[in-house]
Amino acid sequence: MAHDLRNVLRGDRQYHDLDNPQVRAARIDLAASLRMAARLGLSEGICNHFSALVPGHPELFLVNPYGLSFEEITASSLLICDFDGNVVMGDGKPEATAFYIHARLHLQKPGAAAAFHTHMPNATALAMIEGEPLAWAGQTALKFYGRVAVDEHYNGLALDNQEGDRIAASMGQADIVFLKNHGVMVTAPSIAQAWDDVYYLERAAEVQLKAMSTGRPLKVIDPEILVRTARQMSEEDAESARLHLESVKRILARHEADFAE
Repeated sequence: MAHDLRNVLRGDRQYHDLDNPQVRAARIDLAASLRMAARLGLSEGICNHFSALVPGHPELFLVNPYGLSFEEITASSLLICDFDGNVVMGDGKPEATAFYIHARLHLQKPGAAAAFHTHMPNATALAMIEGEPLAWAGQTALKFYGRVAVDEHYNGLALDNQEGDRIAASMGQADIVFLKNHGVMVTAPSIAQAWDDVYYLERAAEVQLKAMSTGRPLKVIDPEILVRTARQMSEEDAESARLHLESVKRILARHEADFAE
C-alpha cells in the first residue's frame, strides 16, 4: 500500500480538492462518531473501524488508521484510501480487515456512504445467540424493523476481497447485518445516520438482553403496530440523526475539543 500522501497528491491532479470544506466536514463528523463511540464503550481496543465515502469522490473513503484507539482519533488523523488498497491521503495504513470489509462494501453497495463496524457488547451478544437477533419487543428496536440481515456463516478474519464481497452480499438490501459470532455492520446514506443507528442499535440490544435475563417471556409488539411505528420512525430519521450528531459534536467540543483538529 502507498502511504505518502504528498507525492500522490502532487502527482495526481484528480485529487487536488481533498482538503475542501465538504471533506473537512466529513472528517469532523466521522471523528466525532468514533470519539463518542469510545466514550460510550462501543469500541474494542484498536480493532473496530468506521468509514465514509469522500464527498465528491465516490471512489475514495475515509477510515480510521490502524493502531489508534477510537478515543485517539482526530479529524486530521483519518486516512483517505482508494478501493485498491492505496492510502491516498494520511499517515499510516488501515487495519487489514478494515480495508477488505469496508472497501468491498462501499464498492458493492454505492448507497452505503457510511459503514460502521463494531463489536459493541450488547449487539454482539445478540449476534452470538441462535436465531433472529432482535425480538421486536421494545420501541427502540422498531427503528430497525425491515432493515436488518443476518450473516449466519462466520468464516474467520476478513483478509481478502472474497470475504469482503461475501459480507457485502450477505446484507442484500438491508442497512444492517448481524455477523454471527462476530459483531455488527451498520451502513447508511450519511455519517450522521450511521452514528444514529449504531447508538440506538446498541441501546435496543441492551434493553432486550436485560429483559431476556429475567427469564420471563418477551411481550412482542403486534405486527400491525410494529409496521406503522417503524414507518413513522423512518420519516424523521435523517433529520433526527443530523441533530443527534450535532449534539455529539457539542458535547465533544466541551470535553474533547481536539477531535476536530
